[in-house]
Amino acid sequence: MNTVKVKENECKGCEICISVCPKSALILSKKINLLGYNYVEFLEDKGCTACSLCFLNCPEFGALTVYKEVI
Repeated sequence: MNTVKVKENECKGCEICISVCPKSALILSKKINLLGYNYVEFLEDKGCTACSLCFLNCPEFGALTVYKEVI
């Protein structure tokens, strides 16, 4: 399964990744990180294609990592 790992304490909740995800596989959490921001969470059941648009558009380098399942 393709996965997006979010480093919750690096995410500032700007929602750019949410807006560019074609599968709506990212949402803004109601939880708050150590910096005081609501961070992004990955939804496993949305059929992520590992397109990496979230990673490529994230202004926080290293906050997101995309893993593509190798079959």
